Amino acid sequence: MLADSPAFSGFSVDDLDRAKAFYGDTLGLRVEEGGPGFTLKLAGGKDVLVYPTPTHQAASYTVLNFPVSDIEATVEELAGRGVDFERYEGTPMSTDEKGVFRKGGPLIAWFKDPAGNVLSVIEIEAAS
Repeated sequence: MLADSPAFSGFSVDDLDRAKAFYGDTLGLRVEEGGPGFTLKLAGGKDVLVYPTPTHQAASYTVLNFPVSDIEATVEELAGRGVDFERYEGTPMSTDEKGVFRKGGPLIAWFKDPAGNVLSVIEIEAAS
């Protein structure tokens, strides 16, 4: 029934202007106005709706993953743009001093948007 529907994902934020600046200016994503908020126009023709909610509660799980080919360079670049990477210690997901998880599986680093939603960059061979 829904197999041919062009589905899209979405998540909420508490401050639309601050979120728009973060996604557009800090992360360098294409942001398109419209709807109840704005749409992130991602590579590969994927769209994600970002909408305001007065009762916003940040997602405690990763809402958006960005595949990259070089996590070291990406983390350094984003840190230079003011992105703070999460540091997890004493857990199975412990990260190093840069915030990169290196204990099995792909290299991954988590960070939060201004609304507290969790995002990640994940090193995947030949990501573009």
